[in-house]
Amino acid sequence: MSNNISLDPVPLRAQFPALQQEVNGKTAVFLDGPGGTQSPQSVIEAMGSYLQFGSSNLGGSFLTSRHADEVVAQARLAMMDLLNARRPEEIAFGQNMTSLTFSVSRAISRSWQAGDEIIVTRLDHDANISPWLMAAEDRGVTVRWLDFNPADCTLNLADLPGLLNEKTRLLAITAASNAVGSITDLGTAVQLAHAAGALVYVDAVHYTPHGLVDVQAIDCDFLVCSVYKFFGPHTGVLYGKYDLLENMTAYKVRPASAHTPGKWETGTQSFESLAGVTAAVNYLAAIGGKEGSRRQRLERAMVLTKQYEMSLSERFLRGITAVSGLRVYGITDIERLDERTPTFAVSLDGYTPAQVAEYLGSEGIFVWNGHYYAIAVMERLGLLDKGGLVRIGFAHYNTFSEVDRLLMALQEVARN
Repeated sequence: MSNNISLDPVPLRAQFPALQQEVNGKTAVFLDGPGGTQSPQSVIEAMGSYLQFGSSNLGGSFLTSRHADEVVAQARLAMMDLLNARRPEEIAFGQNMTSLTFSVSRAISRSWQAGDEIIVTRLDHDANISPWLMAAEDRGVTVRWLDFNPADCTLNLADLPGLLNEKTRLLAITAASNAVGSITDLGTAVQLAHAAGALVYVDAVHYTPHGLVDVQAIDCDFLVCSVYKFFGPHTGVLYGKYDLLENMTAYKVRPASAHTPGKWETGTQSFESLAGVTAAVNYLAAIGGKEGSRRQRLERAMVLTKQYEMSLSERFLRGITAVSGLRVYGITDIERLDERTPTFAVSLDGYTPAQVAEYLGSEGIFVWNGHYYAIAVMERLGLLDKGGLVRIGFAHYNTFSEVDRLLMALQEVARN
């Protein structure tokens, strides 16, 4: 790997008030990003400004309602740019990815018949598994599972053709594992599924903060993500090909819009959050400089982010060799860092994941422990009933010194 790192986290960190938090006199180290990132001041101000201006519902003939209309329109345009959708009407918002997926799964499964088949993967977060399992049960549909290789926690895509057939209606697949960080070759998966006549639903919640999403290049039919995973508020985002969203029947109340995207947005949205969505996308775009369109700036930003985060991953993987009894689940080859996000699931001999996380927390280092709703992953690894794993997740606002501080704390645990 090249050591020519172009992203400087110092000025970026200064934009995040939460990163100044202290625990027992030590500056906190936020390595809990896979569970939710912190927000820059611009996002905080955008949300507060909306509420300060005056909140209203959509479609009114007065000032604050027209303002809310514009906030929603700008959020759609921002997410269109981030995901490279063809038009803003292909973007719908919801409370979170999970509720959106349950809604879409119910709509898609209306056309399923007994004897049809769907495919889910063991690498996915349960929010991209359980909705489909429940829909399949309701419709008498067979569920097939695409497994992953426990040695490096990558999907066995070579097995996908053997699962696909003329009865396959859907492939639900992750862009990257929220547990072990493995990135999926979506292009290959989508091509294979489409050749069999199946739709593809992509969970990009974990991938979006770490890589450039391009729904047109992937050619997926649906893709979901969560803004709080990329420095914004708690809002879920659904992308769907316009014709699919427009022609499917959404479960909604009767006065609601019959057209996309409104028919997919049940109830009143959190407009202050949508103001934060636009600010979060603009924050990311600013990392890519000032020249060009927002999409072009986002493309540059994600290249810089990816390069910098790979350097953090390399420092971590080289450093853990000094931690006795530490095991990383997933890709550990330095030459394959482009195949994973900077998210690491680890265990430490002699300690439960909860004990490790508790000690790190007392040292001001924030990590998760457990299964993080990656139930199928932990079952496949034989760890679900053993407390799961410790999850360490780096983001572009983390630093080399924070990696070193983590490594020293892990060495301290291992010694004691």
